Amino acid sequence: MGPQAAGTSASLFSERSKMDTRIVATQVVESLRKGIPPQRGVDLYSVGNEKLIDGIKKYHLSGIGDRGIIRFLSGSWGAGKTHFFRLLREVAFQHDCLVSNVELDLNSAALNKFEKVFYAIVSHVLTPNYYSEHSLVEAAPFGTVLRESLAYLATGTRSIANEISYEQYAKASELLMGNHAIDIDFKKMVQHYWQTFLPESADPVVVEQTRGEILQWFSGEGTIGQYRKRFGVTKMVSKENAKLMLQSLAGFVRQAGYRGLVILFDEAEQAYSVMRKSALRDAQNNLLSLINNIESLSGLFLLYATTPDFYTDPKHGIVTYGALSGRIGKPEQRHPRALDTIWNLDAVETTLTDYQAAANKICSIYATAFPDAQASLPTEAAILETVAKLFRIHPSLAAIRFWRLLVSAVITDLDDHLEGEVRDTETLYDDVMARLKEE
Repeated sequence: MGPQAAGTSASLFSERSKMDTRIVATQVVESLRKGIPPQRGVDLYSVGNEKLIDGIKKYHLSGIGDRGIIRFLSGSWGAGKTHFFRLLREVAFQHDCLVSNVELDLNSAALNKFEKVFYAIVSHVLTPNYYSEHSLVEAAPFGTVLRESLAYLATGTRSIANEISYEQYAKASELLMGNHAIDIDFKKMVQHYWQTFLPESADPVVVEQTRGEILQWFSGEGTIGQYRKRFGVTKMVSKENAKLMLQSLAGFVRQAGYRGLVILFDEAEQAYSVMRKSALRDAQNNLLSLINNIESLSGLFLLYATTPDFYTDPKHGIVTYGALSGRIGKPEQRHPRALDTIWNLDAVETTLTDYQAAANKICSIYATAFPDAQASLPTEAAILETVAKLFRIHPSLAAIRFWRLLVSAVITDLDDHLEGEVRDTETLYDDVMARLKEE
């Protein structure tokens, strides 16, 4: 790769001043080698959804503080829902939103038990600062939200200090308690968490224990007796108040200076199809309630991802519930637009040109991960030709989607060039396909 590729690599990472760009690039390369979307850096090589993402920025993220928004993401297995979620997460962080990625399954967060959904939202919420500075997610990242909110309300910045003055605490507490859009017990628990940063707080072991107990309240752990006695609250998060607590969370997020909270709901593969009839109806009622009340939930952007059967299955799909089906509809067979209710990934037609553009971006990321390797890497023309050959070889109905094959094959080809042992395209294809089928 020549100077042009190196320049492209630099521009890709120009906005990542807070990240170690080489570490991020290496993480991307290692994930793509296995044919899976990386946790970070998806936006660095994504192509094909630029118009949809631009629309999301323009119509949704820009106005998230003024209204609640819900959209649905439909796609068959392998259509790219995980990739799109991680791309949208990057975009949301760039727009100063918090993000919570929740898998809706029968064990930990089934939609028929909305209190568990709330626990999952809180347990997985990340701030832009946290995301940029941590490669691994801690057990309770909501603590960072509480710390950054204290810093913002007390000082106007999100710089997290280990200790604050009583005057700073009093300023933040007054602003919080004056917000009538937030539940009183929610505010009390936040307030008690903030108190652990005062100079007269107990020894570090006790402080960490107290913070852990407070975070457990937000996650539904413990009994009301222990929390009432120690923190003065009158309730736990429950089935009856979970939606109000979600509204409180949205209000708290906005007061803490973020634009809003993006919640990415990922329906486990056909989880709804194994629910009992009563549980399924509870789940559908909760979803209908969210849709009917979403505009009043200012600061929330909900994206619900599932498979096409969710809309059409005659036993378990939303077609069994006329009111819900009428509000959502069915996926349309055209490229998704931001203002659509359902974004149909199965209708996205990715061209050879798109695949080649993605391959060039991946090469730039690879050059950042291995800066001494640039002289050994193939030219842009060679990369384009390799992608074109892979595209021609790959059957349209193959079990492994071409996207997955492509990213893994491109990384493997670059590895070959780095080692000086380049395979012909047919051998490269066969070897990568065999490996992906085993994983």
